[in-house]
Amino acid sequence: MKIFLDTANLQSIKQYNDMGLLDGITTNPSLLAKEGGDPQKAMEEITKIIKGDVSLEVVATDYAGMMDEGHKLKKYGENVVIKVPMTADGLRACKSFTAEGIPVNVTLVFSPNQAILAAKAGAKYVSPFIGRLDDVGQDGMALIAEIKQIFSNYNFKTQILVASVRHPMHVVEAAKIGADVVTLPPDVLGKMLKHPLTDNGLKAFLADWDKLQQGQK
Repeated sequence: MKIFLDTANLQSIKQYNDMGLLDGITTNPSLLAKEGGDPQKAMEEITKIIKGDVSLEVVATDYAGMMDEGHKLKKYGENVVIKVPMTADGLRACKSFTAEGIPVNVTLVFSPNQAILAAKAGAKYVSPFIGRLDDVGQDGMALIAEIKQIFSNYNFKTQILVASVRHPMHVVEAAKIGADVVTLPPDVLGKMLKHPLTDNGLKAFLADWDKLQQGQK
């Protein structure tokens, strides 16, 4: 399973990329605004740091606007994936970009029906938002399982990109189902690194080594 970082924070991107953990990045206007500064420079830098796919999102809601923005975003790098919303115009743009050889990530997916349509339109990635479904009392991971079964039934090439991940168990559950990608906020990826038994074990090893060193003096 591939791991993408869902952020526009350059420090976090560099930190986890240096560990060899990142296969790509997903961003959106909200994440870019959160970091402040020049969003264009941020997008340029991200596409240089990351060798894998970098999803950059359009803000237009109409077909013509999406196409115009998408072509501009693609200029930031060969690894840019255009992110479009799961709307009629978004699917139309998805089909057009795909026909041009430009990969697309269809975002804000909340149902199996929407995932099917995105795959039919040629999306490289479909992004179900599991955390937001959990927030309204629905089972986000059940949606991932349904999409996985449907895509397997018909050999769709579209990859399932699990988004709106809220905690490390979402990652484990997505991996067990067989999702292709999870995109994580930096804090969730940070939590995946840690376990109290690891900390306790390291502390004990260091204490024993210190005792050994003291005994040799």
